Amino acid sequence: MADSDSARGDDGRARLVGINHVACEVGDIDAALEFYKSLFAFDLRSRSDTHAFLDMGDQFIALAETDAAGDEIDDARHFGLVVDDTDRVFERLETLEIDRLDEPGLEIRDPWGNRVQIVDYAEIQFAKADHVLEGMGLGDLDKTDDALAELAAKGIAPDSE
Repeated sequence: MADSDSARGDDGRARLVGINHVACEVGDIDAALEFYKSLFAFDLRSRSDTHAFLDMGDQFIALAETDAAGDEIDDARHFGLVVDDTDRVFERLETLEIDRLDEPGLEIRDPWGNRVQIVDYAEIQFAKADHVLEGMGLGDLDKTDDALAELAAKGIAPDSE
């Protein structure tokens, strides 16, 4: 574990604050939009012939159409998506006959081999600001006691009302 001065960036380095976006290569932008729309509800931030941006409030996923998409697939590299209800994702996967990876939790690959881990907002130490959740129509999302305890241990738990 890093010492607290280093973690605060007191040594001249910038501090990590968050992730603005994740970029994924796909073989066909229209097919990629159909795949992701079949699983998740989202607003399309913008798109072009070869790029699409899936909005997640103050973050987004950038899909980029490339000829090399899916050429190299590895087992470790992945990104995690936070959803409001993982049970709904399980149901959609079954309905659409999309295979889950043989891993604990909920992981899939999109048609181009991008590995996606799907986690429930309530269960993790990730919290969007209340005004962002409200703006996304998700103001009623809650955290489990365990997730709140993890946030509290870091001194970053949301205010109790």
